[in-house]
Amino acid sequence: MTWAERLQSVFVGVAALAGLGLGLVSPVGELGEHVVVPALLVMLTMVFVQLDASNLKAVGNAKGLVAASLVLNYAFTPVLAWALGAGLLGGQPDLRIGLLLLLVTPCTDWYLVFTAMAKGHTGIATALLPVNLVLQLLLLPVYVLLLGGTSAMVDTGTLLEAVFLMLLTPLVVAFGLRWIITRTKGDTWRQEHVSTAANRLVMPLLCLAVFAMFAWQAPVVAENGAEMLMLLPSLAVFFITLPIVATGVAKLLRLSGPLRVTLTMVTTARNSPIALGIAVAAFPDRPLIAVALVIGPLIELPILAALSQIVRHREKAPTDHQPHSTH
Repeated sequence: MTWAERLQSVFVGVAALAGLGLGLVSPVGELGEHVVVPALLVMLTMVFVQLDASNLKAVGNAKGLVAASLVLNYAFTPVLAWALGAGLLGGQPDLRIGLLLLLVTPCTDWYLVFTAMAKGHTGIATALLPVNLVLQLLLLPVYVLLLGGTSAMVDTGTLLEAVFLMLLTPLVVAFGLRWIITRTKGDTWRQEHVSTAANRLVMPLLCLAVFAMFAWQAPVVAENGAEMLMLLPSLAVFFITLPIVATGVAKLLRLSGPLRVTLTMVTTARNSPIALGIAVAAFPDRPLIAVALVIGPLIELPILAALSQIVRHREKAPTDHQPHSTH
């Protein structure tokens, strides 16, 4: 893991503080409204252009892990997210929706880096990426409408349009680019040049989106800073509970060391960039929802770094490729 990858949460935090400062002292911050969505769209396209569907064949080699990850990510986690929101954020509907959006979207990028750090099975982790991407594309509107309750207050059409804009559009563009480049330049050239360049662009684009978001919504953050701190207990419970549950399930299934590590990382890491994009598109008049989502990676990335050392597989791990990080 490079020094830049280790400092991702620091970069996001600095971008948030810099945007907040600009928004509080200058009206220029209002221009951030026109930067957030384009930056997120380009960033997600850069994430998706690195996907490789050929890794899906590895899923068949770990049916127990795959089944457990699907149950934990798409059944257990949504219920836990709803319970945490109802129990700890009952009086803050926007924070409840922000928490729900964050927790019901499994990570499709940086968990690969932490899986590799912890000596997990990166081949199977990579194979799960497109599976999780498709499932959250289909299920996210369902979770928001069913579990968000009256707090969501968004019609189905608006939510579907947001999901289509922020997930399906960059996905289609990315795979179109992959197809064109592969046909004209070859797969090796694409991997060596396009995937590498895309990987390097993701973090700057995320920081740009966070900077613009906080510059644009600086007054909202200043007025609701104390309320945003209310997210911390919910996030702490989640990031403590999921690794414990995942480890317990892995032991019940008698998964090997690398697979146990993989299950833990796949079910703990969350997809804050996608959740942020959905929040901006679906709830443009409720900025606290999107602002709340930026708190997620500030807490999540240091926890994942620590967790990768705690669950690190000490024995010799199977040889498989080391993936690019995308955040």
